[in-house]
Amino acid sequence: MGTGKLREGEMEELTMNQVAVTVERMAAAAEALEKALLRMESEQEAMVTRIVAAIDERYAGEVKAEGEAGELRARLEQAERENREVKAQAAYAARKTLSPLVSGLLTKQGVAEGEVQLEACALDKALASLSLEQRIAVKSEMARAGMIE
Repeated sequence: MGTGKLREGEMEELTMNQVAVTVERMAAAAEALEKALLRMESEQEAMVTRIVAAIDERYAGEVKAEGEAGELRARLEQAERENREVKAQAAYAARKTLSPLVSGLLTKQGVAEGEVQLEACALDKALASLSLEQRIAVKSEMARAGMIE
């Protein structure tokens, strides 16, 4: 029976190590996604600016009649509409959420999923069973999600 307890403890430690590695990987992946999203957003803004500049440059000399000016306005409005759509998509993609692992951990400790701000002592108590590295990873993910400051 003693051997079973030892193996169970070893399995628990192995599971916690795997959880720690997973949390670290998720934190790194979330950070990489955030950087990629920021890069994509700036690239899209630059592209829209170049398109608008190209339209302005191409048609600036050709706009002679009212009909041509109306067409240019329509194209500009279309470019602005597309720009708003791209920004809306980027804002939606930048939405910050917690991983299921962190949400599950907080739920186990009695912290409601919809709570936006947590008290420091309640959070420390909820994370007391984790190692220092795991607590840091969980807190950094929660800070990115706007749950703590």
